[in-house]
Amino acid sequence: MPCSSIGDSGAGDDNGRLRNFKLTESTFLASLMPKKEIAADRFIEAHPDYDGRGVLIAIFDSGVDPAAAGLQVTSDGKPKILDVLDCTGSGDVDTSKVVKADVDGCIHGASGTTLVVNPSWKNPSGEWHVGCKLVYELFTKTLTSRLKKERKKKWDEKNQEEIVKAVTHLDEFNQKHTKVEDANLKKAREDLQKRIDILRKQAESFHDKGPVIDAVVWHDGEVWRVAIDTQSLEDDSDSGKLADFIPLTNYRIERKFGVFSKLDACTFVVNVYDEGKILSIVTDSSPHGTHVAGIATAFHPKESVLNGVAPGAQLISCKIGDSRLGSMETGTGLTRALIAAVEHKCDLINMSYGEPTLLPDYGRFVDLVNEVVNKHRLIFVSSAGNSGPALSTVGAPGGTTSSIIGVGAYVSPAMASAAHCVVEPPSEGIEYTWSSRGPTADGDLGVCVSAPGGAVAPVPTWTLQRRMLMNGTSMASPSACGGIALLLSAMKAEGIPVSPYSVRKALENTAIPVGSLPEDKLTTGQGLMQVDKAHEYIQKSQDLPNVWYRVKINQSGKSTPTTRGIYLREASACRQSTEWSVQVQPKFHEDASNLEELVPFEECIELHSSEKAVVRAPEYLLLTYNGRSFNIVVDPTNLSEGLHYFELFGVDCKAPWRGPLFRIPITITKAMAVVNRPPVVSFSRMPFQPGHIERRYIEVPLGASWVEATIQTSAFDTTRRFFVDAVQICPLQRPKKWESVVTFSSPAAKSFAFPVVGGRTMELTIAQFWSSGIGSHGTTVVEFEVVFHGININKEEVVLDGSEAPTRIDAEALLASEKLAPAAFLNKVRTSYRPVESKLSALATDRDKLPSGKQTLLLTLVFKFKLEDAAEVKPQIPLLNNRVYDTKFESQFYMISDANKVH
Repeated sequence: MPCSSIGDSGAGDDNGRLRNFKLTESTFLASLMPKKEIAADRFIEAHPDYDGRGVLIAIFDSGVDPAAAGLQVTSDGKPKILDVLDCTGSGDVDTSKVVKADVDGCIHGASGTTLVVNPSWKNPSGEWHVGCKLVYELFTKTLTSRLKKERKKKWDEKNQEEIVKAVTHLDEFNQKHTKVEDANLKKAREDLQKRIDILRKQAESFHDKGPVIDAVVWHDGEVWRVAIDTQSLEDDSDSGKLADFIPLTNYRIERKFGVFSKLDACTFVVNVYDEGKILSIVTDSSPHGTHVAGIATAFHPKESVLNGVAPGAQLISCKIGDSRLGSMETGTGLTRALIAAVEHKCDLINMSYGEPTLLPDYGRFVDLVNEVVNKHRLIFVSSAGNSGPALSTVGAPGGTTSSIIGVGAYVSPAMASAAHCVVEPPSEGIEYTWSSRGPTADGDLGVCVSAPGGAVAPVPTWTLQRRMLMNGTSMASPSACGGIALLLSAMKAEGIPVSPYSVRKALENTAIPVGSLPEDKLTTGQGLMQVDKAHEYIQKSQDLPNVWYRVKINQSGKSTPTTRGIYLREASACRQSTEWSVQVQPKFHEDASNLEELVPFEECIELHSSEKAVVRAPEYLLLTYNGRSFNIVVDPTNLSEGLHYFELFGVDCKAPWRGPLFRIPITITKAMAVVNRPPVVSFSRMPFQPGHIERRYIEVPLGASWVEATIQTSAFDTTRRFFVDAVQICPLQRPKKWESVVTFSSPAAKSFAFPVVGGRTMELTIAQFWSSGIGSHGTTVVEFEVVFHGININKEEVVLDGSEAPTRIDAEALLASEKLAPAAFLNKVRTSYRPVESKLSALATDRDKLPSGKQTLLLTLVFKFKLEDAAEVKPQIPLLNNRVYDTKFESQFYMISDANKVH
């Protein structure tokens, strides 16, 4: 189906017309930081004081650089960043060791270096906590690579100088001793030659593990203070001395930061925990977090056109991207970030992170988010993911969690022209090709609303530039978050109670639809959010109860599974009508009054089906606080092959202007059966334009285990880029996805193979990239052929334990003759171990005490094993491995060491 655009609605026209435009210098700069698309510019123009003032946003990301452009103050002169935290622990330094200064004011640093303490520093106790850190552990891979190159260049220059000196000494020796017969002279000459050889050899084997920095922590009688010795980073031996460092304290107290050296230009802040025993040195793990913060809140006094969406808002930075894991998030980091957001009384959370998940709307982090939203009234905004264009690709938590507003990525003609510098922008706005799509495995829509998914925004100083272009749902989420900050700023100023429930309803019911087909909602959610219209909706509904309508669905006669939508994907589910039991449960915030809010709540709901021939439901229901159940019938039997999307929604009979109070998404994919043998499916002469998507649904034959596919292109001139995705959903497994990006510089054919599961529906998605072929008005013709193959074996894996007779493996080809070439590799040994030690303890209260008062517990298990030869060791605990969000455990961390405790 085509992934199309904003329709000709009045709201679209009022929003400055996102089509048929011409760039000028001012519109070019404005399009680098898009705000017109969501009507944020129009809203601030009408309400200058509602620019985010009074709103505090928690940025859950890779860390925010407080020195980055536009992140120093708000539009009304307040500090922009109120706190900077490393929730991952990747910057932690053990400073539990305590030393005393000698009579000369010197102490021994943890690295062994003698450090001179500044005599003006107040330290009533005389106790100095010391620790050290390899500085590369604090830097990103990109920064480390740059420093290594620059340090290697300087080292090579010095080493080359030494080589020249050594060669000169050898040459002088040879000129002075033309005949070397004396043993001492021969030895002297050999030493000079070896010196040259060693200098040349060490140049080839140079390995830079990075400088070590010493840290000193002390209490000055009022607060904990920190000083860093960075001499090892400086070329000048008189620079970077501990005594010259201006002491820092926890960022939230004085909001000051330091820079390691001019060479790295890397900003850092510090926080002290556990009575001085832990020092957290906070740096970012990528430019991502600063860029996200800039989109949401940047304020440029001299370049207002480059302001973020909510320049008056303040923020706290919660680093969840662990520097040790290449900026991957961990459960511990996520939990600590939530604790910080509640402690700081934040209004909003933006999280532009996510991963695939096995179970949607499930897990410890989801439970904590539900508590934060329902009890503390924080509004949680997150990216839907960048795994499109296939369906069911939304990631956790943004696209799979009911209490989170998941955001898809939209690109307007102005953004395409300015930020992406395309030759000819699309005539209308569209969703980015890679933006993840719904529905979730349990039928929920997945994407709530869409927002601009690209911007030129601030980045950290260590990148050696002020701003850069990034695109992704990571950018759409802070755009939406900034827009919501404008709404909250208005609500607070106008005395309207803030509720995540009312704000979400306003966003969904005032968004501009993107695309004209019902199934476009799986791509864009309810559409492109509009700040001004949402504000009007909130004003009109301010006296109505703040309610979230939780929907639970079961197939009649079955107690499990419980879902949030209806998703008929497999062929067997589409051959007959099915009856479903729907429970609608109004949910109030935890502080709601029983007598004043819960008891009086009563709504007369009119139910609407988007297609009564397929979805039949009662016409009305009376909804009270205790909820109401009703049955619906879904009949997919007369639908054609392909994708179909329907909705059942409830409207308040007394106030229909409120729009849908709840929606039940119904997604049906009718797959084509493969009946011919050999099993081959062909799709002929499919026409493609930029951004066009074709979806085909195939019932994979039983016995098939892999596919060989060929894509053939023709009838085009300039280079074309295609996304090819294949997705299958199997019970209690993450969606099985295969993907490839194929580029054609001229008409040609390309082939590939990928695994499949027999008997399950496969979605095959072919999409021309949104900007591919722009400027060329020719249509690309695509031919696609799929050939199914399969060899079934009676054993998924062979385990030899020495006690069995030879193992028999039976192989069978059910679809066609196949060539089989058996091969066996005995290169893995699997051994089960029991822990030899176990210890249960509580984590430090500073960072790990939940808002509910519960303490996070740590279970340490010690396993011992012996290796006779060098080998690669991979611990496997199936309950924990490869899970971040869909687990009830917060986190897991493995440390493997030898008998000498060397990791």
